[in-house]
Amino acid sequence: MDVQIAPSILSADFTRLGEELRAAERGGAGLIHIDVMDGHFVPNISIGPMIVKAARRVTQLPLDCHLMISDPDRYIEEFAHAGASMISVHVEAVTHLNRTLTAIRGLGCKPGVVLNPATPLVMVEEALGFVDYVLIMSVNPGFGGQSFIDGSLDKVGRLRDMIARSGFNVHIEVDGGLGLENVAAVVRRGAEWIVAGTAVFGTGDPEKATRELRLRALEPLTV
Repeated sequence: MDVQIAPSILSADFTRLGEELRAAERGGAGLIHIDVMDGHFVPNISIGPMIVKAARRVTQLPLDCHLMISDPDRYIEEFAHAGASMISVHVEAVTHLNRTLTAIRGLGCKPGVVLNPATPLVMVEEALGFVDYVLIMSVNPGFGGQSFIDGSLDKVGRLRDMIARSGFNVHIEVDGGLGLENVAAVVRRGAEWIVAGTAVFGTGDPEKATRELRLRALEPLTV
């Protein structure tokens, strides 16, 4: 099982972004998660392709771009050219999901699909053959520092069963309210990629926080 920590730069100190990313990388981060918000699909505005381009200059880790935006088709090419390695879109924001996911792969990026907390798993069942990963939101998207929605554990487990039945090789990523107290439980249910913002960059020591979170996430695999 390929368990990776994906620190979210939404919680990083942008005056020291290069240092923050290098510290997380030293701590064992496997991906860098980049939350893109437009103030329309979610009630917040965050960052765009220029930050992706800046992050690409300071790390060789895969850049995991999560597009929390309306009409993502207009922007996927721009993010791909900026250096994104992975691009995920919300099933709630895309009209022709197959077309969008195919376009992402055609740009050389791994395509992913995202589900909000109240969106049922059936919405992605037909897309499993076109994605590399499914991102389960365990908070309502738009802001960092929110509490984990407990029902997300069951949802992750049900998604793992759905993927197993499908026969496709699809990773499960989870984003929202994750930390030392609950990351092992999420991994036990089948999550592989763990997004953490406040739990990494809100500690003052992202290297140590990433290392500790990774060790806790790996516990279910070593017992």
